[in-house]
Order: sequence, then C-alpha cells, then structure tokens
Amino acid sequence: MRAPVFFAFLWLLLGAPGAGAATLLLRGGRVLDAEGGRWLDGRVVVLEAGRIRAVLPEAQAVPADSSIDLEGLYLVPGLIDLHTHLLLHPYNEALWDDQVLKEALEFRTLRASVAARRTLEAGWTTIRDLGTEGAGFADVALRDAIAARLIPGPRLFVVTRAIVAVDCYGPSAFDRRWDVPQGAQEVNGADGMRAAVRAQIAAGADWIKVYADYPRTRGAGARPTLTLEELRAAVDEARAAALPVAAHAVTDEAIERCVEAGVRSIEHGLEVSTKVLRLMRGHGVVLCPTLAAYEATARYAGWKPGDPEPEVLRHSRAAFARALEAGTAIGCGSDAGVFAHGDNVRELELMVAYGMSRMQALRAATSGAAAVLGLGEECGRIAPGFRADLVAVRGDPLQDIAALRQVALVLQEGRVVRSQR
Repeated sequence: MRAPVFFAFLWLLLGAPGAGAATLLLRGGRVLDAEGGRWLDGRVVVLEAGRIRAVLPEAQAVPADSSIDLEGLYLVPGLIDLHTHLLLHPYNEALWDDQVLKEALEFRTLRASVAARRTLEAGWTTIRDLGTEGAGFADVALRDAIAARLIPGPRLFVVTRAIVAVDCYGPSAFDRRWDVPQGAQEVNGADGMRAAVRAQIAAGADWIKVYADYPRTRGAGARPTLTLEELRAAVDEARAAALPVAAHAVTDEAIERCVEAGVRSIEHGLEVSTKVLRLMRGHGVVLCPTLAAYEATARYAGWKPGDPEPEVLRHSRAAFARALEAGTAIGCGSDAGVFAHGDNVRELELMVAYGMSRMQALRAATSGAAAVLGLGEECGRIAPGFRADLVAVRGDPLQDIAALRQVALVLQEGRVVRSQR
C-alpha cells in the first residue's frame, strides 16, 4: 500500500470518520468539473466532516491531517442507480419464482447484505431499491443497518413491498385452491390503494412503487392493471407524506395514466410512444429504461452478442432512441438483481451503445439521478458543500464509459471504503 493511502486509512481508523475537524486532501488526479463535462487538472479536493469543503488549485492547498495521491486517476462523483433489487440475485442462478417461494427471508437478507457491499465497492454510493419481491420489509432493515454503519453498502432509498392489482402479479399460474405468497402487496380499488400506501409509509418506505401494468396470464403480453383512479390515489396519499411514486410501466396506455396521475419516474417504458414521451418531458417525469435487465434476460434465454437481436432488445433499443429524440429525462436505472450486483455499469455502457453521449450517461448516474432523488443540492457533483461520495477510476469515462469499471478508490461521506491501487 502506498504511503498516502496508508495514512488515509490511519485517519479513517483514529480520526472518528466524518466527525470533528479532520481534513483529508485528494490530490494529483483529474477532477470532473461540477457540470460533469470536463476534467480539471492541478486541483486538490478538500474533504472534511463527510463533505467536500473546497476544490482548490494545487498552489492553494490547505493544511490537512492526511492526503491521498490520485496521480493518473480520474475522480468522479459517487454513482447512483435508480432501479435495483438487493433482495434478488441473477435469474440464471435461481428463477424469480423460486427466490420468492423457496428462499428463506433470513437467507435472502444476508445475501442482500453481500450484494450491498459489492455495489458500494463498484463505486455506486447511492441506490434506489425498487421492491423486496416477497421479502417483506427487509430493505428497510438493510437501509437502516447501512446508515448505522453496521454493514457496508450504498445509501438506500427503499419502497418496501411495491403495490400491484389483485391477481396481476406473481408467482402465478398455481392451482386456485392454494394461497400462494405474492412478490408484492395486492390492492383493489382506490381505498385499498390508499391503505397500502399508508402501511408502507408507516413501515419506512422512502418511495412508493406501483405496477401499472403486467401480463394478466402466463405467457401473455403486458396490459394495464391499475386504473387512473387507483394511480391517483397512490400519488395523492404518497404526496401527503411528501413521498414520490415510481411506476413499473411497459405499455403506452399505462405510462400515459401514470403521467396523468403524477408519478415521478417510469420504470422500463418498453412500448412508450413519442407522444407519451413528450408528455413525460412536459411533466418532468423521468424514464429509467433498465436496458441491462433486458439484455440479461435475453442472454438467459440463449441469445449471444453477434446473434440477431431478439424482439425485446430491438424494442428496448428503439424505445431508448425515441426517448433521446423526444428529449425526455433519462436516469440510470439498471434493474440490478436481474443480473449481478456490482455490474451496474452495464446500464451506462448500453446507454452509450444505444446513442447517448458518454457525458450524458455519466450525468444520468450522477447529477441527474441525484435530482430524481431530491438530492440535487448535496449529491452527484464534485463541488463545495456536497457529500464526499467520490470514486477514482483508472481511465477516462468521458472517452470510454467502461472506464467506470476500473475502480481504484471509493469514498463514502469522506470515508475510504475501497482502495485498490
């Protein structure tokens, strides 16, 4: 271990992380500017009490308790993923039905704690986890354990159980004599929706998630499931507690209902039309396209790169292109859990492959994602007063977005959580 890194760890262990007046300097690296579009050379980033105190020219560096040499590295804000499922693991390891029905809650929670650590060590310092998929309120426990520093992991925003229409989710296709546990909370009617939202808020939800459409029978295509009245009830009840709503929505009709109801983000959006994308833009609704999940499920079904693309990939590519053309806000939401946690960068790689600039993709996982979470004034930029959630990588992600995989250093609120030089 190089001496500066050693002294940074000594500061971490002896200086009460994130507390007091201990000051850490990051020097020698190329620093992404506050707008996320260019590199600043010859800068020192000053960290104190878990925040960025200043970004100074090298000649103006202040006295500090310790420093870390970032020579040859690129410093970016901690990455943010707006769509994950820590309580799931890749479907080629175990089918979704088997995870929901056969894996013990305790085992799933312990596995999720490992997934949280892997995600953080890959440079993702904040995530929105969009449903426990049959694991109750385990995400609340994970969030609180991470916040208390009992286990390592990204800052979590959680939705608990998610909400679905009665008989419109899974596991499904069982003999109707059996009462099979569901992967989300079922509701019927606006009053039922309000009751479910209230219960999830009381249990600790940071967001509310609804499934606005889903296949009604196994093998069928998605169809709208929640009425406009039910969606409005969800948004209204969440708004009363100052919480936003995210909506799983694939079909154009369901997405339009969600926008009219006032949701904050649309997850997937596979069949969204240009008309509805423009409606989303006008209402400030963000699209999280989950491109990496579509690719993963195609691979599990036998597709390999170089083969003709299956229909789902053609549709996801086309929907993403329409969103870019329409100017709809796009956030990084990968659906990690469908594929391996820690591989979240795949979403950004596909965004770029499908036509987004590298700068736009990086913003979608930093300042843009922070704004969706209501953290636009404290996360997602390297600027004074912002959280010291930072990642140093070995390559230039504005030239090659895959450079975000080459993580050398991760800091969370000024604490070194990974150092691999």
